[in-house]
Order: sequence, then C-alpha cells, then structure tokens
Amino acid sequence: MGSISSQRRSASPSPPPVFNSSRYRVIAAFCPKEAGPSTNVFNCIQCYNPCNNTWEHVSIIPNLRENHVLKGFVMVSLGESVYVIGGRLWNKRKPRDSNEVPDVDVEVSALVLRYNVRWNKWSKCASLGTPRYDFACCVCNDKIYVAGGKSGLNSTRGMTSAEVYDPVTGRWTDLPSMSSLRYKCVGVTWQGQIYVVGGFAEKDDSVPNMLTFSPQRCSAEVFQVGAEKWDLEAGMWQLDVPPNQIVDVDGKLFSSGDCLNPWKGHIEAYDENLNMWTEVDGSRFNPPISAMERLYLTMAPIGTQLYFFAGYRKAEEPTKTLSVVYIFDTLATVDAWRSLEPTEEEGENELCSHCCVVQL
Repeated sequence: MGSISSQRRSASPSPPPVFNSSRYRVIAAFCPKEAGPSTNVFNCIQCYNPCNNTWEHVSIIPNLRENHVLKGFVMVSLGESVYVIGGRLWNKRKPRDSNEVPDVDVEVSALVLRYNVRWNKWSKCASLGTPRYDFACCVCNDKIYVAGGKSGLNSTRGMTSAEVYDPVTGRWTDLPSMSSLRYKCVGVTWQGQIYVVGGFAEKDDSVPNMLTFSPQRCSAEVFQVGAEKWDLEAGMWQLDVPPNQIVDVDGKLFSSGDCLNPWKGHIEAYDENLNMWTEVDGSRFNPPISAMERLYLTMAPIGTQLYFFAGYRKAEEPTKTLSVVYIFDTLATVDAWRSLEPTEEEGENELCSHCCVVQL
C-alpha cells in the first residue's frame, strides 16, 4: 500500500514592518531673538508632525519669571511625555540704548518639568540634585541620566557629577562621578550603556587653559548601568571641539557636525571596530538654500530616517525666516535625501535646546 508523503513548505520571510510616522511628533523649544518693546518673552514649545510637514505652537514653558527664558537645558522623552531639565535662566529685555546688553543670564536652574504631549499638560518634577546647564542627558531603561555641565554662571570648567531620575519614585539619585570635568558634552544611549561624548573636558587637577589640547575632549565616558561604574573610551570623538548631536538609529551612531559647525556637508557614522567616525555613503548634501544664513540646525531620528530641522534668515527680507526640513534615509542606497516644502515665518527665533522625538 503506497504512502503519501507530506512535503513541508519553507516559511516565507515575513515582510518588514510598515513604518507609521503618524505616531511620532518632534518637540522643539524656541524663544524670540530679541524682545519687543511691549511684548512678553517666553520659551515657545512647538510640535512637528512628520505626516504633513507642519509645525504647531502647543505651549510655553511654565514656572519661569516674566520675560525670562531658559537656554542650555535638555529635553528628553519618556513615553508620551517630554522632560525639560535644568538650563540657564536669561532675562530677555529690550535694550534702552546701543550699549546695553539685551540678554543677561541670571541663574542656573535645577528645574525639572514634565510635559504630556497628548494631553497638553505640564507637571513639576523633583529638582536636580545639582543645578546644571550644557550637560549630557539621555534615557536608558526608562530612567533619565544626566552628567557633566556647568553649575555656576561664572564657571570656567565643567563638572564630573552625574545623577539619575526614576519617574516611578519621582526622585533623583547621585551616581559615581566621571573621571573628567566636562561641559558641552553629548549624551546618547547605545548598546545598553550611557555614553557621554566629548565636550570641553579636562582632568580635575589640570590647569585650566582653553588653548591647550586636552585628550579628554576626544574621549567618551561610558557608564555601565548594571555595574554602576564609568569607563573611559579614549579617542571616541577624535575632535577637541564638542559634538553638536549624536543619535542612535537602528544600533548605529550618527553625527552631522560639531558645536561650531553643526553641518559639515555630510553625515558620519561611528565604526566601533576602528574607533573612528566615517562618512556615510550618499550623505553629502548641499541644501538648495545654503546661500542663506543658517540660524539653527537640530536633528531627530524617526524610524530609520534622520530629520534635520534648519532655520534660515531671508537675505532680501531680514525680518523673515525660513524653516526647512531635510530627511536622510539611512537605509537607502541611492537618492537618500529629501527636502520638504519650506515654511516662511515672521521674526527670528532662537533654538533653545535640541529637539526630541515623542511616540504617541
């Protein structure tokens, strides 16, 4: 009697998940470049929708003095909320004469605020243990880590101190100190660890001298979350000028420039085997309106794409600015760049902190 043998079908590979950008929002904070004679000045929170390339004014940062704004703070996201952390409080005022300085910094802030993007609601969190600005910050395992920065208005050096915020307990906890004083450093979570990269860095016992090369500026401090200790990664940044931003996209670190030149004309990716940054193929890009004066540039990872948000001053109309979005597809082999329709705005705004991405 013959038998019928059943043939196994090989499972066809499942299609890649469809990326849905409608769940994402980009949050950025701006303030007017100059105060008007009769207008109040504040930090404006704007929300970008990648589905329709639109910005919307959604709120202002509360709990600040009248006509004061925050700069040098950090915004990070956890769940549907954005946390506004630290910074330096500035008095924005209209100069009475040409000799008066329009912006005066008045204090370093320990303020921590939570903004729920979906419900447009603010709440106050526990303050930082140490007030700070120009510091590194990132999120790992649903906790917020901060490190370095400056704690005084007249400080010429950074700090080694670090702390972590647990939103469940609502408390900040001190962490072991880094090996180097750092400010203008960049924080990024990568491979489950906290990386504090570059910055104006030096040993605590060194003689302060901005003109002298310091190998610490080219290094990174890596916090091992499980072991609760810092390791030094020598040469990870390669430049003695602090990075502008470093972001993780699908397990790779990307950068577009430093704090003096936030756009180098291309994107670089970090090669951990060579311990160096290399140019990403196809990432060279000359914006069509690059002849205009660029006012700001900030970068946001959404899926496998890098969104670059830039502001330009219009040469023929100095009172107006252009807001432009450029998108780089990190997986594309050709034609990786797209430029979206620019938006014209009245007046000039300052970017007060790098943007952050919220997933709703």
